[in-house]
Amino acid sequence: MQYFNPLTSHFYKSDFVDLHYYKFGTGEEHMLCFHGFGMHGKQFRELESELGNKYTFWGFDLFFHKATKLKDLSLENVKIGLTKRTLASLIIEFCNTHKINRFSVIGYSMGTHYATTIAEELPEMINEYIIAAPSSIKPGNIVRFFSRSKLGNKILEKVSLSKDAMVNLLTICKRARLIDDEGHGILLKEIKTYELRFNFYATLTYLRFLITDEAKLISALNNHPVRSIFIFGQRDKSYPLSIGKTFLSQIKNAEILNLNEGHEMINKHFAKVLGDLLS
Repeated sequence: MQYFNPLTSHFYKSDFVDLHYYKFGTGEEHMLCFHGFGMHGKQFRELESELGNKYTFWGFDLFFHKATKLKDLSLENVKIGLTKRTLASLIIEFCNTHKINRFSVIGYSMGTHYATTIAEELPEMINEYIIAAPSSIKPGNIVRFFSRSKLGNKILEKVSLSKDAMVNLLTICKRARLIDDEGHGILLKEIKTYELRFNFYATLTYLRFLITDEAKLISALNNHPVRSIFIFGQRDKSYPLSIGKTFLSQIKNAEILNLNEGHEMINKHFAKVLGDLLS
């Protein structure tokens, strides 16, 4: 059923971040949405036409994206990073403010790290856990090197000051097969200005603690009534189905979709398939 409702824009102001989000849909159930790198809180708007009668969607601009701003944007604060507990506390505060007792989470690519952290920390509040192009299962060498390695992070900090240096770095990563052609093209779009380069550095640095604890996640999903859905793209070379086969086999009743899509899969086809599954 086609359904549309005016999208509205809001801020939730916590003690450390002005969190911008969009609200759409008018369903009684709630879904918290976490977009991919370089995107925004409207990325999952495609879902409204299929599921807007069932869910109210809350689409967040994630840290260092669009209108969401840390109150302390200093390099020193960025390097401190975001802990899982801090993210979970922010979500609890947000939900208490909006009288949300239970919710579903959906994350795409980078956003799967947010969705997965919430599933680990707050499984008792979750109805459905949905992750697409799940980099949270296996982030890849480039993310691990630049976010968690002291040497890699220092290199990234230095080259973020120069567009030419960043372009050269991405070229080296491509030649070393740390990223594929599609990933290389996506990242090139995100380094055009100093602000974008800083946001790239800050995103990898600030979120470095959002590493999936597989044992904790498996326990959370298996011991709580959480419906878990994992969505892959057949042409996604960054996060293909093969990265999750061992992990997914340990999750009871895991639903696995392998769509005829590449990495950039959040589109009408994605919305139709998920709509049919959740309706």
